Amino acid sequence: MKSLDREILRLAVPSILANITVPLVGLVDTAVAGHLHSAGASGAEFIGGISVGAMILSVVYWNFAFLRASTGGLTAQAYGRLVSLGLPSSGLHISECLGILRRALGLAMGFALLLVALGWPLSRLALIFRDATPSVAALAIQYILIRIWAAPATLSLMALKGWFIGMQDSVSSMLTDLTVNAVNIAASIILSLGIGSWDGLGFIGIPLGTVIAQYSGLLLAMMICWLKYHAFAGRIQSSQAGSMKDFFKLNSDLFIRSLCFSGIYLGYTIIASQFGEVLLACANIMMNLLMIFSYFTDGFAYAGEALTGRFIGEKDPEMLKRTVRGTFKWSFGVAGFWMLIYWIGGPGMLGLMTDDAAVLEACRRYLPWLLIMPPVGCAAFTWDGIYIGATASKAIRNAMIWALVAFLGIWYAGRVLLPGLSAPAAIHLLMAAYFAHLAARTIHLSLAYHKNIRLS
Repeated sequence: MKSLDREILRLAVPSILANITVPLVGLVDTAVAGHLHSAGASGAEFIGGISVGAMILSVVYWNFAFLRASTGGLTAQAYGRLVSLGLPSSGLHISECLGILRRALGLAMGFALLLVALGWPLSRLALIFRDATPSVAALAIQYILIRIWAAPATLSLMALKGWFIGMQDSVSSMLTDLTVNAVNIAASIILSLGIGSWDGLGFIGIPLGTVIAQYSGLLLAMMICWLKYHAFAGRIQSSQAGSMKDFFKLNSDLFIRSLCFSGIYLGYTIIASQFGEVLLACANIMMNLLMIFSYFTDGFAYAGEALTGRFIGEKDPEMLKRTVRGTFKWSFGVAGFWMLIYWIGGPGMLGLMTDDAAVLEACRRYLPWLLIMPPVGCAAFTWDGIYIGATASKAIRNAMIWALVAFLGIWYAGRVLLPGLSAPAAIHLLMAAYFAHLAARTIHLSLAYHKNIRLS
């Protein structure tokens, strides 16, 4: 195996191992909700409450995803610049990178405190879903008001994960993610369904488990930073005006990108909520299944991000080109693998999500979408990693603007051209709109490659 392939795998495999547990969290939360039973709510309503509440918080947090992206790209390039000088272990190197982390954590904490203060009005966003039943809206509000208390940990972990990736240290990122996801799964199951003679807390145990998990991960990540790098903490340079300017320039473009992400994913759930609890639950389950492959290809996207930033910092154009080719080779291998898995195991995956017969029956008609999403999705996610490593923020901002236009364009064009579309057929149109946003990202970033991914 070539040395670059080994390096890609060294960075990608730990991220993949951690990412494998990420969809499990969503699957377990949905499965737990689907198996909750009470006199006042059905399994579909519990799933709907989780879907709406989690989507709203995901949309809110996606707006701060620039914390991970900008921290990772800038750190990787700082790492590469000093590697080129033969100083990968010097105090100067660690000092510059710790300075980037310090600014990112400061921003994260400021934004997190604001989110906690705005918890109640944020929870009111559940009422946007006008066609959801009062029961689903009430469950979503309850979910948000509990989980919002994890905001300081959630945003700080975004910055820390980006920093670990930029430091070419995917193992520390993996350990943090594994801790968060394992604690989340265990805590949500135990707190919701109980253990032994204890019957559990019911629905509120699901978001409470997430809060506990986020702070557990933050504690571990800070311990890792202290153990590995505390000797250099006092040597952070006090004046880094140039890197501060770069940091905020990156963040302005990435924030717009995040807003476009929010529009797409919030739009997906708002649209699905118009067709009743069963199809809303179905749309949520399909999204969870569709995202599984992305957590695998994201491992290679993170590897591409780390190595792209490093080789730009080292000013090594040949290794930069090889990184792009190598990352795509592995990513498309992942796409082919998951197309096969969905083809063989798609129906069985549905049974793991819920025992609600109506939801299961509705989901089966949408299984073909699982077979065509991976190739275009893998390309979009891989390009994202490469462009973030290159800190080519303008291009990925514009790609997401076009992706939002494609998503809304396909949905509204379909509704105008097919006014009599049934509710089940409308979910097919929604899946087509989601596919279109992935295609728009892939096309735009592919065309912009030679202009943006180069040494300046």
